[in-house]
Amino acid sequence: MTDQETVQDKHEFRYSITNNISYMYQVYCSYMLVYKNSELCKDFLTPETLQSSLTALVRKHYQPISGWFNINSDEIDVVFRNDKFNDPPFETQVLPMNYEEIMERVHASDIELLVPKGPSSLISKDNQVIPMVLVKATYLESNEAVVIGITYHHSLMDGSTFWLFVYNWANLCKQMISGENRNIDEYTLPCPPSFGFPSISHLYEPDTTFNHNEYTLVDAAKCLREFIPGNDIIKENILHISIEQQREIRVLAKQHGVSFTSMLCAMFWRETSILRLAAKPSIGTLNSLFTCAVNPRASLGISNDVCASPVVNLAATKTIDELVTTLDLHSTAQLVHQTITKGSAAYISSSMDFLIKQRKTELEDERSGSMDGKKAMLSYVCPVEAKCTVSSSRNFPIYQTDFGFGSPVYVRPPYLPFEGCLRIWPTPQSPGDGLANKEAPLEIYLSQPDYINLSLSPILRPFIVDPSSK
Repeated sequence: MTDQETVQDKHEFRYSITNNISYMYQVYCSYMLVYKNSELCKDFLTPETLQSSLTALVRKHYQPISGWFNINSDEIDVVFRNDKFNDPPFETQVLPMNYEEIMERVHASDIELLVPKGPSSLISKDNQVIPMVLVKATYLESNEAVVIGITYHHSLMDGSTFWLFVYNWANLCKQMISGENRNIDEYTLPCPPSFGFPSISHLYEPDTTFNHNEYTLVDAAKCLREFIPGNDIIKENILHISIEQQREIRVLAKQHGVSFTSMLCAMFWRETSILRLAAKPSIGTLNSLFTCAVNPRASLGISNDVCASPVVNLAATKTIDELVTTLDLHSTAQLVHQTITKGSAAYISSSMDFLIKQRKTELEDERSGSMDGKKAMLSYVCPVEAKCTVSSSRNFPIYQTDFGFGSPVYVRPPYLPFEGCLRIWPTPQSPGDGLANKEAPLEIYLSQPDYINLSLSPILRPFIVDPSSK
């Protein structure tokens, strides 16, 4: 080894994504943030300020985001350096639109227009130099608003980590806009990130067995580790849950001894199953899969500032007939609650142990050229007759992302054309209303087959506010 090679090695660092379940999430996720320029300020969120603050944030505080994927034997690492950077691609465009026109495009989830398009998200030896984060800033000729479209790779960050990243980016940008001429080292972050997911092998209980139905073993040739769409035409429904309706659900949840989230999930899982069975009576004996994305950091004793993707999609399965005719709302809520809360430290450790052993088996099959091998996939991406796949973002700092000109007026998760996707989403706060975050209205983004009419459900009908969803 030469002296030059020794020096270069000192600049290189590695961050593993195979020790925290991350490698299962080889997908890009995207969002659109709308900032209204009510005063028509000339220097409103300029491209130079957005890009310079993003570059500074990544190079100083989120170095793995400026790195590259690297496959080394049975490990998938992010390799990053302090002398060379894979900075997030940043593009801009100016559209001949006014505020109302651009909002129509955002509400319609026009990702082709407003969201940066990434390459294939599947990590392979031929696809390692791919960006972790991409940004597209859209400006209007009328100067009435800016739309920031962000795409990120889920294997490096989960939703919690991503929104802390955006929150930190906004805060750093705001400090730079304030006019204080400071060195980058002098800027501070409200939530400094840390990398390097700690080992949880000591939490593993070998004498305790779990049914890890959040994973499905499929033929290796069919394993894509991404959503597999079905044959139905999928329609997105946007529902609104008011503060008063949430209070009613909380009372109901308390009566049944479950959490608010468990009760809300149970209502949607059971009611959509009822509607599906009414539309297609022949599917009663087929399965309905419930999954809920759970952040295990608390149960593992890990700070939320840890930049990783340890989220686990805990699962439960019943036949559609069972959900509709055997289980009432109380029993469904109990099942959902048991599913969401089963993610103990021992369970999460067992889940990771299962994946690590499975990955070694997969690699051995690849080396031996076995054609009969199996690979693990997340159950919720596999074809099932009916699904309710829940993720909740209501406690993330989505509407606190102030880049220096106020909070976004609207943040849009993109339309996902996959049956059963249910996202619990926050709404912007009205200034001075004095409500706590938990008392804010909620939005529900629900993707369902177009033959399901939610207005036929007496439980879900009160949440419908968009005529196009009826």
